[in-house]
Amino acid sequence: MYFRSYKVDKTRLQHLLAFQKTLGFKFRDVDLLNRALTHRSYVNEDPSSPGNNERLEFLGDAVLGMVAASRLFTTLEDKAEGDLARIKSFVVSEEALSGMARSLGLDEMLLVGKGEERSGGRNKKALLADALEAIFGAAFLDAGFEKARDLVLTLVTPEINKVLSNTHRKDYKTLLQEYAQKHHKTCPAYTMDRKTGPDHDRTYWMNCVLMGETYGPEPGKTKKDAEQAAAALAYDAIIATGGAEAELLQSVKKL
Repeated sequence: MYFRSYKVDKTRLQHLLAFQKTLGFKFRDVDLLNRALTHRSYVNEDPSSPGNNERLEFLGDAVLGMVAASRLFTTLEDKAEGDLARIKSFVVSEEALSGMARSLGLDEMLLVGKGEERSGGRNKKALLADALEAIFGAAFLDAGFEKARDLVLTLVTPEINKVLSNTHRKDYKTLLQEYAQKHHKTCPAYTMDRKTGPDHDRTYWMNCVLMGETYGPEPGKTKKDAEQAAAALAYDAIIATGGAEAELLQSVKKL
């Protein structure tokens, strides 16, 4: 027994059973799945709860990394280590994982505290990505590595294919940083222009500063989203100039 037993109420149990059908994975111990879907903010407000999903997330992150790396290694024999690492970084990114989580309806299944709920916590990419990793960890404990691997592959294989066909959503902050370090030995900086909207529906406006040029401000519902938007603006502007700057874009397209 890895965790203290916790009685899941009938309504929650029905929801968990339905979610398992969508997930395509049946847990022998449904408490593990419930734990994977429990954010620490919920535990802080419910003393009877057995704990949050952070330890399962730690385990699931390792399972995800191993499965993704193994699949890339065995199927992309013509790719160098750097290319494999770049593809993996997209596949296991917060952006990709949160998208998978939403497609499963995981956002509706998360147990979050009232404060986190008011701040839109169940829609935060980090919380969704962490919960999905926790599910991978729970699946490993529940059924072993092979079953957990099959679950992970069902979700990440389409993401691998997106990267290979260049139809994935780019991590522009990483791309811009790689370009800046390679060609100019520097890094972009991000500054906040302003915040708008009420606390429960905040919009952040961020600038990207690189080589004395300011790009933005661009909006986002989180600072990270706004930074991505500003980085995309800067990156597209740089690529449009051609020359050496276009080299990085071409290398990404080849993935």
